[in-house]
Amino acid sequence: MNIFSVSPRKESALIEKMASLNIREEDIQESFIRSGGKGGQHVNKTSSCVYLKHIPTGIEVKCQKERSQSLNRYRARTILTEKIETIIKGKASEEQQRIEKIRRQKRRRSRKAKEKMLAEKKFTSTKKKLRSRSFDNND
Repeated sequence: MNIFSVSPRKESALIEKMASLNIREEDIQESFIRSGGKGGQHVNKTSSCVYLKHIPTGIEVKCQKERSQSLNRYRARTILTEKIETIIKGKASEEQQRIEKIRRQKRRRSRKAKEKMLAEKKFTSTKKKLRSRSFDNND
C-alpha cells in the first residue's frame, strides 16, 4: 500500500518513526490549500499545498515544496515528526546532533593541528614558487 509517491522504504521508515514517537494519523488534522509561487498553471489549478496540525501538541506544518500533493503530504509529515522529535527528545534528537556536529567542526584547531596545516601550506607555496622560477628562466 503506497500512500505517498515515494519509495516503499522511505514510506515505511516514516511510518516507523511516527509510531516510535507515538504520532497517530487520527491525531493529525490535514487540509489542502491552493499553492502559490513557482510551478505555473499546474500549481495554480490544484490544491497541492499541505497543511498539517498535530492536535495533542498544537504544532502546525505547511509544505508546498513539490508540485504534487502526495509528495507534499510525505514531506509535511517528515517535518512534523522532526519537530515533535526535537520537543520530545530534546538534546538527543537528530537535529541537535547535527547542530552539535557543526559546532565541533567550526571549533578552533589545536596548536599541533594548526602548525601541521601551516607547514603543508608553506610546502605547497614553495613548490609553486620553484615552478614559476623555472618557467621564467626558460624564456
